Amino acid sequence: MGRHKEFIGTVVSDKMQKTVIVRIMHLSKHHKYGRIIKRYNKYKAHDEKESAKLGDQVKIVQTRPMSKDKRFRVVAVVKKAPLADVQIKDS
Repeated sequence: MGRHKEFIGTVVSDKMQKTVIVRIMHLSKHHKYGRIIKRYNKYKAHDEKESAKLGDQVKIVQTRPMSKDKRFRVVAVVKKAPLADVQIKDS
């Protein structure tokens, strides 16, 4: 049997319950000009513990289909996002 696909990407949305959207970047060569180009894909991944937050780097692995377009699950949070976006509200 073949191995499952594994990717490391950045969480771009965590608004759904137990689901995050992960943006994967890979490099590819332009077919005509030969220049290296950054390409991006977005995948929905199952996050059972809801541990991944916006901006975190996570490792996802391919699994059985869990819904119409969710075919990955979060294995680990590789790097937490900096807390620069936290705003303190004055009362």
